[in-house]
Amino acid sequence: MTRDELAKLAAQSEAVTASCDCVATPAEGWISYPATLDPQQLAAIGTLVVDAYADTTFAEYHPAGTRYDSADAPVALGWYPYNRAEVARCRKCGRVYLQYVEAGGYFVDRRIRALRAATLVDAPAPD
Repeated sequence: MTRDELAKLAAQSEAVTASCDCVATPAEGWISYPATLDPQQLAAIGTLVVDAYADTTFAEYHPAGTRYDSADAPVALGWYPYNRAEVARCRKCGRVYLQYVEAGGYFVDRRIRALRAATLVDAPAPD
């Protein structure tokens, strides 16, 4: 998906006012997938992965000093973890989320973040 496609989805998502259990645990920054959210409630609608077989970067983009889990951390396509993320929509209310699987040495952790227009940036390509 492109930045423009994400911006459109973010605007649609932010317009949703219905209460839903998908927002029971705020996901403004990246968080571990909440136990309160049924994974089947989110339907995959796209991907930010350009090439599933490419050796992509683990470098993050934080020019303003944000952190990975910061609510205002930029969504920078091509940078980690967005280069490994899928885009999903809540089947009940239509809110849109980014999600990916963090796979480190001895653990696997499914992570999720709400898609918001204010965090989308045009970032330079990683080195």
